Amino acid sequence: MNRIAQKQERLGRRRDRVRFAIRSRKARPRLVFNRSNRFLAVQLIDDAKGVTLAHASTMEEAFKSGGTKNKAAAKKLGELMADRILKLGIKQIVLDRRGILYHGKIAEFADAARAKGLEF
Repeated sequence: MNRIAQKQERLGRRRDRVRFAIRSRKARPRLVFNRSNRFLAVQLIDDAKGVTLAHASTMEEAFKSGGTKNKAAAKKLGELMADRILKLGIKQIVLDRRGILYHGKIAEFADAARAKGLEF
């Protein structure tokens, strides 16, 4: 097995381990942060019902003027998603980082969401 395949396998195991631990807390919905090569995306998922409650991404019209994958976009995405979640009447959530280090864009996103009133 080459190094890239090993890294992907380790990331997959870490992602599954974290997701299992998060799903065991059924009282709170799961906020999943995802990134691609061009965009950032977030979904609020209720694992008990298996439905997506809210979503936001940097592909939306609000992000056309600025960048779509920088820290400023992550901060704006955190504020936008926090507003949508608070409109649903939810304050307590669990952040699913999908194995991504809590640094840079994900830290900016989480700090902006916490500043709006969400509790992780």
